[in-house]
Amino acid sequence: MNKKLIISIAKSLLLARWRQSLVAAVGVTFSIAMFITLLGFMTGLNDLLDGLILNRTPHIRLYNQIKPSENQPVNAAAEFKDSYNFIHSVKAGITRQELYNSGPVMQAVKADARVVGAAPKLTAQVFFNEGTIDITGVINGIEVEEEMRLFNFRDYVTAGSAIDVKNVANSIILGKGLADILVADIGDVVQVTTAQGERFPLKVVGYFQSGIQEIDKVQSFASIGTTQKLLGKPANYITDIQIKLTDLNLAPAVAKEYTTLFDVDAEDIQTANSQFETGSSVRTLISYAVGITLLVVAGFGIFNILNMMIYEKMDSIAILKATGFSGSDVNAIFIVIALSIGFFGGLVGLVLGLVFSLIIDQIPFVTAALPTVTTYPVNYSPMFYIIGGVFSLVTMYFAGFFPARKASKVDPVEIIRGK
Repeated sequence: MNKKLIISIAKSLLLARWRQSLVAAVGVTFSIAMFITLLGFMTGLNDLLDGLILNRTPHIRLYNQIKPSENQPVNAAAEFKDSYNFIHSVKAGITRQELYNSGPVMQAVKADARVVGAAPKLTAQVFFNEGTIDITGVINGIEVEEEMRLFNFRDYVTAGSAIDVKNVANSIILGKGLADILVADIGDVVQVTTAQGERFPLKVVGYFQSGIQEIDKVQSFASIGTTQKLLGKPANYITDIQIKLTDLNLAPAVAKEYTTLFDVDAEDIQTANSQFETGSSVRTLISYAVGITLLVVAGFGIFNILNMMIYEKMDSIAILKATGFSGSDVNAIFIVIALSIGFFGGLVGLVLGLVFSLIIDQIPFVTAALPTVTTYPVNYSPMFYIIGGVFSLVTMYFAGFFPARKASKVDPVEIIRGK
């Protein structure tokens, strides 16, 4: 049968019951719009929550873990060499936190094509002296330029300038929670005592806020040179190398490779932050489940509407078959009706979903815990729109398939005889 004629008949049936067709299309539109809006918002929220940690976490961290030697003296004794020796309460031996040959290691890492960049780091446990009270804290010695380039350090400095920690001698950027405890304003001098008992004055040049209050109460940042001076260490003393890769998924394999190559301990981001990946996956799965449920419910609505349309159009179907239309032709007519509703309803739904997402993206969202966020987060991934569009057509096809098959089996003689 002529395809244009089938499409023309389908159009006539749609317009004859335009209110029912409109209700069906609105159901599809609403489902697709909510699917896009919900998935975009939930994924944006996942990215925000994960970013609070992952943006500041290196893909691979090289360090020396303090641990007992695996080869104890008893194993070297001739009489016990071939025995299984069980040793209790083993203490760490003479182990340094310093990375050996840190300069050549940095050069080798940066020369790796899989690496975007590497930043040295030095951690110092200190006491911040507030009158007669000593407040425990941590000073992270960093290379500011690399931290800003690789780990968005500038975005988390809520007051002052990040680069000042390099340009101003003996300066420090305090965590916002720690600054509130010390009642330290920018320009003030805080007294710091190291674990060795040495006391140093440091000038506050900024506040850092990660969004995690417990971390912001203890951590602060200074240049590597200042931190080395606090600890009384030479200029080549560093305890960590933070590495960012071109592909996050390469981290576990590259970490194992670096452990063997450089004889250091290496921790990949998947191991360090596995709980965040799990939470993100679960939230995304819930979003997809709710969105698909909306589309399936809309599909049942189309199914019921087409069933009613077939019941009401039995006379028309009988006439079509009596005038030479085959069962497959009638089947195609109702499939075209279902796909038309799915296509136009889905298209409008995609546009509305984008509009709703843009509206949410403009709603102010200001909180002290998230200094880098000013509006609600939304993800505009094209994949969401592709999934929504394809799924709407697939759902509508199956919603129309069974009523269409029923219509194709109508016996025109029985219908006309019944009339």
